Amino acid sequence: MDAQPVDILLIEDNQNDIELTLRALKKNGIANHIYVVNDGEEALDFLYCRNKYAKRNPNNTPKIILLDLKLPKVDGLEVLKALKSDPDKKIIPVIVMTSSDQEKDMIESYKLGVNSYIKKPVDFEQFVESVRQVGMYWLLLNRLPSD
Repeated sequence: MDAQPVDILLIEDNQNDIELTLRALKKNGIANHIYVVNDGEEALDFLYCRNKYAKRNPNNTPKIILLDLKLPKVDGLEVLKALKSDPDKKIIPVIVMTSSDQEKDMIESYKLGVNSYIKKPVDFEQFVESVRQVGMYWLLLNRLPSD
């Protein structure tokens, strides 16, 4: 894993949502170099090269992070807060993809510096289209500074 670049870090605990997201990315031709973690603690370990990720190259940062808010161990808002308060990590675009319809979650996400907030559509075709638009914009159109 260490030698492979990570284009997308998917932080999601729901197996059905993981499978739907991966299918939608693949269907849209943007399924390269995706890494999935299932809770907020593992996400932070991955990003900060701790515990089982201690040998991961810290310079191999994701191009985008797809973040669910309702996560076990460390919730998505805490992950977002850690990333956006870190000068080395805050440049990584974070897209919240959640089933949460709570206005307070959206407001808090934007206060913490999320780049985009998307409510997961229930319909698969709508979901595929949402993922296509996210991938096209954040991976192909959006430009980040070079290291």
